[in-house]
Amino acid sequence: MKSGIRTAILAFAAVATAGVAAAREIRIVGSSTVFPFSTTVAEQFGANTNFPTPIVEANGSGSGIKLFCEGVGQNFPDIANSSRRIKGSEYDLCRANNVTEIVEVVIGYDGIVLANAKRAEAFDLTLREIFLALAREVPVNGRLVPNPYKRWSDISAELPDLPIQVFGPPPSSGTRDAFLELAMAPGARQFPMLKAIEEDDAGLFTEIAHAIREDGAWIDAGENDGAIVQRLTKNPEALGVFGFSFLIQNEDRIRGALIDGDAPTFEAIASGKYEISRSLYFYLKKAHLGVVAGLKEFIQAFTDERAWGDEGYLIDKGLIPLPIERRQAMATSARAFEAMTERPK
Repeated sequence: MKSGIRTAILAFAAVATAGVAAAREIRIVGSSTVFPFSTTVAEQFGANTNFPTPIVEANGSGSGIKLFCEGVGQNFPDIANSSRRIKGSEYDLCRANNVTEIVEVVIGYDGIVLANAKRAEAFDLTLREIFLALAREVPVNGRLVPNPYKRWSDISAELPDLPIQVFGPPPSSGTRDAFLELAMAPGARQFPMLKAIEEDDAGLFTEIAHAIREDGAWIDAGENDGAIVQRLTKNPEALGVFGFSFLIQNEDRIRGALIDGDAPTFEAIASGKYEISRSLYFYLKKAHLGVVAGLKEFIQAFTDERAWGDEGYLIDKGLIPLPIERRQAMATSARAFEAMTERPK
């Protein structure tokens, strides 16, 4: 064991022995999409055990993982929620700060929705139309030009005659990352010109496909997906981008757009039919086991069938469960605290 790692762990353990670290709550940071699930488990955990209720913060996947990777000890988070997989660069940051044993847990699936107020006109969008609406540059007459489209009806006469105005998550959000990867990039591939660029230069293609317009059509609305929902109820002309769980919790006020003819439903996301779907994660700092009171028990509670199972209480919050075989394998791995052995790409 490297001396730096030993020093950090021994220092942390010394504080715990003194009764300080062991008394503090489990601290969880990260994704606003995973936040409702972690918060629900935390509340159940606090109510049904003798451990303090964990503190859960929603500050975005990127920001949360950065905090998680800053070090080992009572001043650093124990768990990072993420609506995307940890990046290789983030994994490297963790290791540089002696966070070397990271337990990765896939908790289930989620869909990314484009939604608007129920009292507004319904949207039926294709990935191609999403790209044309939100990309910084789009193909016109064989060349890339600054996005000229101001209204949805400029893209297709079949779309509502409304201004293109989309409230979405900021660059630090895992939902933003997933939206770029699962909606914008496939939309860009619908154009032979851009597909040819990808075949020749994948990096340049990603740069084009992931560049969101900055002329006011897309509005970064912060990490609070609930705030986006509030904006949609006040502005029926706008759309919002956020996780399926927030649609479920607010389905009396908002509705999800069809994507290539498929509605964002539990069944469509679980089957993979709904195209803009993804896995959800949390990451555990193994060095904090046995030092932060209740951490082992919290992982057991989260991976209990009564929480994340097919009929678990997280289903009511919008979680799409893993298939039973994968869920059981993930529970076994998580409860054994098996650390990642390979650097993510």
